[in-house]
Amino acid sequence: MAESKGLVLVVEDERNIADLQRRYLSREGFGVHVETTGDAALAAIRRMRPAAVVLDIALPGMDGMEVCRRLREEGDWTPVLFVTARDEVTDRVLGLELGGDDYLTKPFSPQELVARVKSLLRRAAGPLHDPVRRTGRLTLDTGRRTLHVDDRPVELTTTEFNLLAFLMHHPGQVFTREQLLAQVWGYAGYRDTRVMDVYVSQLRAKLGDASPLRTVRGVGYSVSDAGR
Repeated sequence: MAESKGLVLVVEDERNIADLQRRYLSREGFGVHVETTGDAALAAIRRMRPAAVVLDIALPGMDGMEVCRRLREEGDWTPVLFVTARDEVTDRVLGLELGGDDYLTKPFSPQELVARVKSLLRRAAGPLHDPVRRTGRLTLDTGRRTLHVDDRPVELTTTEFNLLAFLMHHPGQVFTREQLLAQVWGYAGYRDTRVMDVYVSQLRAKLGDASPLRTVRGVGYSVSDAGR
């Protein structure tokens, strides 16, 4: 099963929840490995190179956010789906700012978990439209999944990359937050559209004065060829 769909690392210290996640992901053809602590999870990610990580935040010792922070510091952009009992906006925003790609709040249906993992992997895998797109000082290659500002490489999370790629392939078009969430996440009805503002803010911080992202007040976002 791991050969057909890839390995998913589940990091969860509650045995019954971990068993449920393992069972449903395995049914869908994924290989599943479970760890129960943050330190063990970090070591397993480095050793196994999973296709995706389902990461509980409240772990013994090193918590899930610290695991994600360390991965991103090391340049590891494995897709991370945070799972947590906390439903505060500040917690969700912090998880996304640390480089998380999606966020699922307990209690959740195992079917939704599987759908989120599949969506993460689809986003991480496929090029969109023409492989190379240039906007202002940006050169984005969806085949190689690289981004350069002038000649400088810029590291993006899976979701940041796909958001920028989608907008760059539709220059000048304005999309609402709901439309972008549906396109970038691969499903509609995300409960908190403010997470899109977090990703736009992170992209602007990484792109600096080369950012082509434009806010259309009261509507949403677009990309301008001016690259301002």
